[in-house]
Amino acid sequence: MELRHLRYFVAVVEEQSFTKAAERLFIAQPPLSRQIQNLEAELGVQLFERGSRPLLTTEAGQFFYQHALKLLSNAEEIKTMTQRVGLVQQTMTMGFVGSLLYGLLPNIVYLFRQQHPNLKIELVEMNTKDQIDALKEGRIDVGFGRLRISDPAVRRVLLREEPLMVAVHSGHRFAQQKQGVYLSDIVDEHLFLYPNYNKPNFSTQVRALFSEYGLDPKNINEIREIQLALGLVAAGEGVCVVPASARTINLSHLNYIPLLDDAAVSPIFLAHRSMDEGEHIRSLFDCIYQVYDLEAIRYDRAVF
Repeated sequence: MELRHLRYFVAVVEEQSFTKAAERLFIAQPPLSRQIQNLEAELGVQLFERGSRPLLTTEAGQFFYQHALKLLSNAEEIKTMTQRVGLVQQTMTMGFVGSLLYGLLPNIVYLFRQQHPNLKIELVEMNTKDQIDALKEGRIDVGFGRLRISDPAVRRVLLREEPLMVAVHSGHRFAQQKQGVYLSDIVDEHLFLYPNYNKPNFSTQVRALFSEYGLDPKNINEIREIQLALGLVAAGEGVCVVPASARTINLSHLNYIPLLDDAAVSPIFLAHRSMDEGEHIRSLFDCIYQVYDLEAIRYDRAVF
């Protein structure tokens, strides 16, 4: 049981509604309901009267609510007092690859900011290889990337593997194949890859994926950035392999089709200096897993 579970529970009790509590917490209602169900399963008791309108607590739920309020109050007091002890502002610099901004990284950083209001957080876009050098030189504290680059001075943690998709024009023959396509289906298409600089990069990763399946696409055009590549796809010029989070880029006549090959995923890593496992690093991992829990994303929690 974690403090966030107590915050979720208290919000539901005070709002007497999962929907209103979700709005108050700025999260979706289904993940909130799931977290409360998990809390009840962990406690082995029912906390709410099922079917009551407005939502009412059981006797056990009311007891838990009173003590949850005390624990949250104590935790906030400890946090405030600790922050006063260290009034000197600290800075945490995060490197990231640009494509992660279309996924959950903004949610993670926002949550981390809310939990550390006295910590100055700086974001710097850079590719994965440059992140390794920047970590070793002390220019950044953590790096979010997609490539498997090993270095004994850097600890790399796999956060999750993001599915890949194919962006196609709505008039393309693949646009109606909602179930998905295979790499072998698109190998002869006019294929846009991105970016075309600072290799190794995502385009290198996609080329390696084709090679893994013994495929050799001949009609490849490397583009500077994802927005330009998808703009060309929307114009009917070709197709483009992208991470699933790119679906947030909405252009007219642009469809996203799943890639069905088992290896068609893009890993997302967090890297930090091997000897640096301080409070802020651990807290950042906690924020990541909180966001993943709320989005019902599977992951293997890193062990410190």
